[in-house]
Amino acid sequence: KSTLFNRIAGERISIVEDVEGVTRDRIYATGEWLNRKFSLIDTGGIDDVDAPFMEQIKHQAEIAMDEADVIVFVVSGKEGVTDADEYVSRILYKTN
Repeated sequence: KSTLFNRIAGERISIVEDVEGVTRDRIYATGEWLNRKFSLIDTGGIDDVDAPFMEQIKHQAEIAMDEADVIVFVVSGKEGVTDADEYVSRILYKTN
């Protein structure tokens, strides 16, 4: 997700690593497409596990969801749909 965020933002703002769980807070940037500017928010990945900081990461993601007009749900094309993806999809389904 952070790689896509950085690409749209046009600069390296979010940290990108090969391991999951690097992003924990909300990270904001501005993107532009067809001469229209818009705000981007990168968040930590949500998972249904008891991992360190997961409750805080979920809280940060929930704040971002409340602020968003559009949510882009990014999943791995290599792994296919995982249990964690299903968990997040249920959360997103409940958002307005």
